Amino acid sequence: MYSNDYYGGTTILAAEFDGGVVMGADTRTSCRAYVSNRSADKLTRITDHIYCCRSGSASQTQSLADAVSYSMANYESSLNKPCLVRDAAVHFRNKIYEARKTLLASIIVAGWDEVHGGQVYSVPITGLLVHEPCAVAGSGGSYIQGYVTAHFKPGMSQDATVHMVKTAVNLAIQHDCSSGGVVRIGIITKDGMDAYICCNKDPDMVKFTNAVLWNLEFGEN
Repeated sequence: MYSNDYYGGTTILAAEFDGGVVMGADTRTSCRAYVSNRSADKLTRITDHIYCCRSGSASQTQSLADAVSYSMANYESSLNKPCLVRDAAVHFRNKIYEARKTLLASIIVAGWDEVHGGQVYSVPITGLLVHEPCAVAGSGGSYIQGYVTAHFKPGMSQDATVHMVKTAVNLAIQHDCSSGGVVRIGIITKDGMDAYICCNKDPDMVKFTNAVLWNLEFGEN
């Protein structure tokens, strides 16, 4: 794959709060000037308490997430205990590094475990692994990095973190032509994952269902 064969974009973001993590993403999948999917789900389940945000080639990142999810399921089945968030992040790191010459994937791994609580790990296209309290990636990330740096503070409440993530993704959608659709929000705590969507022009979040997503997404940018 050559760099000029694929032009896409997205905005993904994850931040730790006191008790878990909040993940956010837009829903547009594009190739060059063509929008191939306006309601993509870029928050992908790895385990019940670990999810990843995907950016890069949609097909490659989905296959990558499926492979890591399969490995983590085997891990939990063999040891009869939940895997750590870092375990999943290391698995992503290894796979991305091994295929770094052909793989177009940048991943944010976020989740909660009993040992370390809520955690966010950034795995960029080079295969580097970094633990970050707040991680931003995708083409829209450059538009919101200043906002995130100014507004994210360690130890924030869940509501404040959700507001920051939701606002940041909305700002990216407004300024990045490769980001669009609606805002997906995922909140991971010790109780698991709760998913919400938010229409760009509506500050209220709605509990996720396919029917609700269809009604909110079409007609948006």
